[in-house]
Amino acid sequence: MTRFILTRLALLVPVLLGVTIIVFVVMWLVPGDPATSILGTFATPENLAKVRSELGLNEAMPVRYAIWLTGVLHGDLGQSYILHRPVLDELLDRLVPTLLLAGASLALCSVVGILLGIVAAIRQNAWPDRVITLVVLLGVSTPSFWLGMLLILWFAVRFAWLPAGGMQDMFGPGGPGEIARHLILPTLALAAVPAAVLVRLTRTAMLEVMRQDYVRTARAKGLREGRVILRHAFLNALVNVVPIIGIEAGYVLGGAVYIESVFQWPGIGRMLVNAISTRDIILVQGGVLIVAAAYVVINLLTDIAQGVLDPRIRNA
Repeated sequence: MTRFILTRLALLVPVLLGVTIIVFVVMWLVPGDPATSILGTFATPENLAKVRSELGLNEAMPVRYAIWLTGVLHGDLGQSYILHRPVLDELLDRLVPTLLLAGASLALCSVVGILLGIVAAIRQNAWPDRVITLVVLLGVSTPSFWLGMLLILWFAVRFAWLPAGGMQDMFGPGGPGEIARHLILPTLALAAVPAAVLVRLTRTAMLEVMRQDYVRTARAKGLREGRVILRHAFLNALVNVVPIIGIEAGYVLGGAVYIESVFQWPGIGRMLVNAISTRDIILVQGGVLIVAAAYVVINLLTDIAQGVLDPRIRNA
């Protein structure tokens, strides 16, 4: 197992290096002059020259990348020209709200998706399976941002049961309870699509395992059906479900960009939208790098979890 983990960690280095290259190149190939976007079309040539110099636009792209990568390796992601503060400080301030929203959404979609997938597999072609399949099709077909606005319309505007946005009420009592109330609607909106995907894939994995000889043998030995489903079928199906959870974790991190905008959630996603609108390339670059690196690390943890569940993978 130690060799398996060390191999995965070694492969992580070139992947992260490739992520830094892609992020840097894409950000700086966006059409237009960043200095003009920051200062406006009526800026003086002297001010434009100053901003270009501070942003390093006068240097060749490989030189700019080398300077930026050196800073990243030393924990310096640069300085936001719009916010006038280090990018790393801004990201750390926004990280906790994003992790809170993404973690709650991933936990919800994993629990709901796996449970409904098991029920649909056990009751294959019966009415529970048909109802769950219909709900899943609706969930996969519904854009998260549209579902978010629909939830706001019904539960915040019409019934006034839950707050429409923000992380906590400025005039409310505060505390974890207030944050939890604000977390419900964006979590539901963000978890809907990955939960639907997990239901279908869990159902498929369970049906495949339940047709295996060892499951029929367990039933023939007189074991209770619940034990056969959980101990023999589900644990083996989980090997194929875990990688999907890792992929859905990446979807949740990416989906946080527009869900945070819809619900005015003070996380990295909303920060990226604001930074893109103001053409704050250094801030966008740092934010995208953090999200991409988090996705890579999550996939590493997923590989390790899959290796723990299936010895054939770690011994391959």
